[in-house]
Amino acid sequence: QVQLVESGGGLVQAGGSLRLSCVGSGRTFSAYAMGWFRQAPGKEREFVAVVYRSGGSTYYGDSVKGRFTISRDGAKNTVYLQMDSLKPEDTAVYYCAADPRGSYDSGPYNYWGQGTQVTVSS
Repeated sequence: QVQLVESGGGLVQAGGSLRLSCVGSGRTFSAYAMGWFRQAPGKEREFVAVVYRSGGSTYYGDSVKGRFTISRDGAKNTVYLQMDSLKPEDTAVYYCAADPRGSYDSGPYNYWGQGTQVTVSS
């Protein structure tokens, strides 16, 4: 069982930066790949980034590639999403999720945080 709690969302102007954090409970946090997804009003949940447990490989959605960076700190049971060069279209609720194998698809993830709102003004 893993419990996830996100923080770090807020209101920022276009071109600005935010760093989201997701703290996981449980001793097996390191056994999970960690993903970030987002959902804007009226839209489907969208893959943002994933960091795998083995070697820490990272992958990004096309819309955030080159602007966002995912990382994890095993000692703190925390995964981060550094978001730079933010655009109004990045406005959404951002969720972190845990899955033993990781995926670009939200379906396999069994554990989800409550979400944190990110709003980018133009």
